[in-house]
Amino acid sequence: MAGGAAPVTRNSSASPATDGKSYLAPLAVLTSLFFMWGFITCLNDIIIPHLKSVFELNYAKAMLIQFAFFTAYFVVSLPSGAIVNRLGYKNGIIIGLLTAGVGCLAFYPAAGARSYPMFLSALFILAAGITLLQVAANPFVAVLGKPETASSRLTLTQAINSVGTTIAPVFGSILILGNTVKSPAELALMAPAAVEAYRATEASSVQTPYIGLAVALMVLAGAIALFKLPKIDAASGGEQAGTGAGGDTHEGASAWSYPPLLFGAIGIFVYVGAEVAIGSFLVNYFKEPAIGGLSEAQGARYVSFYWGGAMIGRFVGSLLTLRVFKPGRVLAVHAFVAAALVVMTMLASGSVAMWSIIAVGLFNSIMFPTIFTLGIDGLGKHTGQGSGILCMAIVGGALIPVVQGGLADAIGIHHCFIIPAVCYLYIAWYGLKGHRRRTAGRVSVPVATT
Repeated sequence: MAGGAAPVTRNSSASPATDGKSYLAPLAVLTSLFFMWGFITCLNDIIIPHLKSVFELNYAKAMLIQFAFFTAYFVVSLPSGAIVNRLGYKNGIIIGLLTAGVGCLAFYPAAGARSYPMFLSALFILAAGITLLQVAANPFVAVLGKPETASSRLTLTQAINSVGTTIAPVFGSILILGNTVKSPAELALMAPAAVEAYRATEASSVQTPYIGLAVALMVLAGAIALFKLPKIDAASGGEQAGTGAGGDTHEGASAWSYPPLLFGAIGIFVYVGAEVAIGSFLVNYFKEPAIGGLSEAQGARYVSFYWGGAMIGRFVGSLLTLRVFKPGRVLAVHAFVAAALVVMTMLASGSVAMWSIIAVGLFNSIMFPTIFTLGIDGLGKHTGQGSGILCMAIVGGALIPVVQGGLADAIGIHHCFIIPAVCYLYIAWYGLKGHRRRTAGRVSVPVATT
């Protein structure tokens, strides 16, 4: 691979555990990417209440932040798959990091102009870079090791992703939401010049954090360029990808003819939509007098518990649960419990409502990596295309929060969470039935257990 990648040459049926190769170092490097995009993505949960206040937005308009961010996955995923197939995983990662860095830099003029459309454009560029990172890094991790442990391996890297999502709300609460937000009544008592100065200060509070992120992304791109990653043939699906429990691979003309992938894409769509919708509403939800009565800065710190639960669940899932039980069954149980917790928060109030919705994060933990590995397993040479299709489905994070925002404006924030509950029920079905594939007249579960 260009850019200093070290070629891996071995029989495609060989296992990393038996060919003398160690993948610990490249997995550690790839894990840093998961941390970065988790951190950046979760900052949206802080940006939403901040810009909602700055631009006096209703819930539906505030959710355009997630719409702009996650629409990039739909627009950019398939082109990203083509880039990865043409240039390789490593070059795709470098281009993705640099693009994300440009998106972070675009926050500076957006804040200076105090333009909401410019903020949305910057978020789209940032997300375009992260999309390319995901298209390249997720299947890369999946093929660097035994195929039967791909689900637990990807869950482990997603756990590091959750470290980023856990830290980001604390970081954002200090640097972005640190100032006390003034209510419309307070602003009405201020002189026009003072209101203008206040709004300028609030808008500019995002400049320094995102400039810092831009520098970090570009430094990481340089480090990846200098690091020797194993050479994986993206066009052929990698050295290991495409081997299911029975050793069969998809022989269709394209990934689009593979039902477990298509059902998995719907699973990714509703999972990301549900996870993002919940996270996007938490700060405002915790402000409600009947729920927590917290300030925005206080609520942002509680958001860390939501994402921290996902982090804990992913470590447990990677090191224990997914290695003992069938991934599909684990996915179904987690989804059923998540749906029950969402229903509980709608029926309760006070601390019960707060902690039941926070606890959903724990059961979100293994969903994305498990759906992803169940979806691409057995694709063989179509793995790159399949990865692009699954990442394209992340657009659920753009659409479902907007729908929930409209519902919140119509019936109130307390009961708008019915949408994520329905999403989790579909995921439970996918874990039980939807991921199974038929080969040679029998039903095969794609990811074997150890």
